[in-house]
Amino acid sequence: MKFRFQSAVFFTTVLLGAFTSLTGCATTGMDRATKTTNSMQMVEGDYKHASVQIDATRASLEELVKPNQADMKKAFDAYTDNVQKMEKSGKQLDTHTEKMRVRGNEYFTEWESSYTNPEIRELSERRRIDIREGYVKISEASIGVKGALKSYLTDIREIQKYLANDLTPQGVDSIRPIAQRALTDGDNLKETVKPVLAAIDLVKVDMVQGGMNKEPATGGNRK
Repeated sequence: MKFRFQSAVFFTTVLLGAFTSLTGCATTGMDRATKTTNSMQMVEGDYKHASVQIDATRASLEELVKPNQADMKKAFDAYTDNVQKMEKSGKQLDTHTEKMRVRGNEYFTEWESSYTNPEIRELSERRRIDIREGYVKISEASIGVKGALKSYLTDIREIQKYLANDLTPQGVDSIRPIAQRALTDGDNLKETVKPVLAAIDLVKVDMVQGGMNKEPATGGNRK
């Protein structure tokens, strides 16, 4: 009787251990997916915040360089504040983008694909490739953003520095053409962000919902 009880305990312990191991692996995979999607949401939020800040910086720069500005000091202080906020937004975007890159690499590197069943192995690999292809599109869409953002930040900062040394009607008149180009560059930067946001949104949907909201492949109308 004692032997049977010990055997039952041993079997139960082994079974629980195996179950814990299996659920641990599953949880680890889910955790990596959650961390990856969370990092994408952070970057998405950063891009949206940067777009709003570009608008605020634009408004303050237009106010500063408009002809016959009555209170240049007040307008300059408002512009300086927005330049600092824009720089902070750019640094935060760089930090979160790097985290997203690292999370993505970890997610795909550690994707579990050591299945004995060849059909399951094929399904797993197909899903990994599909999601990775979408993830790569985020990087591809981001190529133009980094350079555009750096150029824009340099321009608005140097305009601020120039006017800090020469906040006079003549100084404002001389910098106005460059300020106009900076305004255009800000608008262009906002446009380069849109494809990145679209790519991030598609990957998030694919990872969370299995691509249920994706457009179906074109193959002619079915009757």
